[in-house]
Amino acid sequence: MNTNAIVTLADSNYFELLNELIESIKSHKESEKVSICVLDAGLSTDQVQVLKKKVYSVKKAEWDIKVPGYKTLKKEWLKSQVSRAFLPKYFPEFEKYLWIDCDAWVNSWSAVDLYFEACNNGKLGITQSIGPGYRIMSKVKWLLGKVAIIKSQNYKHAKASGIQDNIARKLAFAPHINIGVFSLEKKSKCWEIWQKNLKKTLSKGKIFGSEGLAINIAVYHDNVEVEFLPLYCNWIASHVMPKYNKLEETFVEPYLPHNKIGIMHLAAGIWFEKKDMRVNKNIKIDIKTTSGETIKKSLRFGVS
Repeated sequence: MNTNAIVTLADSNYFELLNELIESIKSHKESEKVSICVLDAGLSTDQVQVLKKKVYSVKKAEWDIKVPGYKTLKKEWLKSQVSRAFLPKYFPEFEKYLWIDCDAWVNSWSAVDLYFEACNNGKLGITQSIGPGYRIMSKVKWLLGKVAIIKSQNYKHAKASGIQDNIARKLAFAPHINIGVFSLEKKSKCWEIWQKNLKKTLSKGKIFGSEGLAINIAVYHDNVEVEFLPLYCNWIASHVMPKYNKLEETFVEPYLPHNKIGIMHLAAGIWFEKKDMRVNKNIKIDIKTTSGETIKKSLRFGVS
């Protein structure tokens, strides 16, 4: 039996993207040594039956932390904000877990290998949302040209969730950590710390983004051990578009040395004429090539 698992979650609306993620994993021969597991957060019965023929396990996601009913009404997909912090509970037979959001896909297996190596000895394998060309997440408002009011994603969410001022301020200037792709060992102490923080963020704040805030607190305040990985291991295209290497027929980082994208992540959507590529796979956008051309491409897996 495999000791490593790749885990994801989807509802019926993201079923097509989920299938593309699975197919992208299976397109690599190395995937035979990894089990694919899916958490069901609103899939149809027929969709689950299709998945059971493709993956190792499909299990119903739960509200692992009690959340007020008015926050969860008809929002099963929000279980992704909670259940990913409890993977050893759902799939206890594995030693290591690599979570990949279902709006992402594997372009190079080298990233998968790095994630499973990164989480050795209880460390958290993850990337920060900062790097060459990445969109700046913090905003500054100047008063009278002298006083700067800093607004950041982490700080705003922390304050809205009732997190202590000293912790919120510590997060304000810390590079945001994207929880859409991460790796952890079953025995890691990070799970317990993450869950503790998640209970706090869920008690007062919004469900969406709560698990990300909780892991940022775990890293920057609780000082869990982390192995930060290169951006190509979780390339968030909405921050900066990749380039395309026509010779090798693959997506690469836009700056030299043009490392091959490991995991392409369509978080926040790729928009064209008010339409999201995650919803419409026929959308193609202008992508620059490493040879200086501009071509029309989709960032979805398997779409030319």
